[in-house]
Amino acid sequence: MNVRFLGGAGEVGRSAILIDDSLLLDFGMKTADPPQFPVETPDPDAVVVSHGHLDHVGSIPSLLSGGRRPPIHWTPPTRELTLTLARDTLKLHGGTYDCPFTEEEVRRVTQVSETHGYREPFEAAGYEVTLYDAGHIPGSAHVLVDDGETRLFYTGDFHVDSQRLVAGTTARPDADAVLCESTYSDVQHDARSAVEERFAESVKTTIWEGGTVVVPAFAIGRTQELLMICEAYDIPCYVDGMGTDVTELVRRHSGFVRDPDALQRATSHARFVTGRDGQRKRIADQNTAIVTTSGMLSGGPAMTYIPEIRDRPVNKIAMTGYQVEGTPGRELLETGSAEIDGRVMPVAAQVEQYDFSAHADRDGLLALLDSYRDTRVLVDHGDRCGAFADELVADGFDASAPENGDQVSI
Repeated sequence: MNVRFLGGAGEVGRSAILIDDSLLLDFGMKTADPPQFPVETPDPDAVVVSHGHLDHVGSIPSLLSGGRRPPIHWTPPTRELTLTLARDTLKLHGGTYDCPFTEEEVRRVTQVSETHGYREPFEAAGYEVTLYDAGHIPGSAHVLVDDGETRLFYTGDFHVDSQRLVAGTTARPDADAVLCESTYSDVQHDARSAVEERFAESVKTTIWEGGTVVVPAFAIGRTQELLMICEAYDIPCYVDGMGTDVTELVRRHSGFVRDPDALQRATSHARFVTGRDGQRKRIADQNTAIVTTSGMLSGGPAMTYIPEIRDRPVNKIAMTGYQVEGTPGRELLETGSAEIDGRVMPVAAQVEQYDFSAHADRDGLLALLDSYRDTRVLVDHGDRCGAFADELVADGFDASAPENGDQVSI
């Protein structure tokens, strides 16, 4: 089995792995200015997608250009999330070099889609493929690829600890090689319960003191998790941006959610914003929490809320996700100001960051890999893949970290 890395090796973003020039695992887009895409657009016989985040599915429709029609295999939530993201990319960048596909190619995605549940083997490009719950977001999957001689376990993004929205992964299928993400290979997450309590206390204190809290959040997974936290701690909240549609999408796939009743309560507790900037400016004057995209302050309704609340020290911006270098969110954390809609704005409001990551941390990565000590390990999807692979080698693993463009035989 030959594995070629077209993206996501030594980086977070544009994940794309090609097996024997036949089976493609993921085909993402890296958030940057301009966006970055996999180093090559292959012509696979079939595609299997691990989960519906932009860095894993953002370029999927471009695989259907011309006469190419490879079947695309995924879980039902991943299919819908991919289509949601593709339509948003078209809305933002359609007709420019920042969008690698057309509306027609997005339509074709629905024609070639084949959905599967967890632990239900299926055939794709001559391989037996099985999806396992990865515990990352609803519908996220580990992918086991079996060619009859070699079994490759592609972890995708995963979490071993349970979140309110989804339960942590317990899957450890037999494999001859593991292709493992490493996003947080040098990080130890605090206990989720402690993070939740700090977040809730901070937000409630700000509201009690007469302030407003803007909570930038990724639309997929993070927004729903935060709504469930707000409901559990009785925090008044609005939800705005793509997270509104995604929340309804996730509710339709309740079988992929840890506690559908809790998600329903959270949805009923939140107020969904449907208006325009005039309504948003009125909401920004209220003593409330506002969960909104974009999670890195690179677009979305946050572009309205942040300027409205930035000049009052009683207000607060609670960052809840990883901030990629070069994004306004990272700039705000490091400098206390951010470029919003082309203007650099100093921020007097308090800025805090909370680790609500849906990825395994170092201990979580090692907990999964401990089941594969006699198995070859390929490390990808991280900013320090080589360093983590070296640390695994020092611990007795057969590990390496390929680079984009490399081909590895297993």
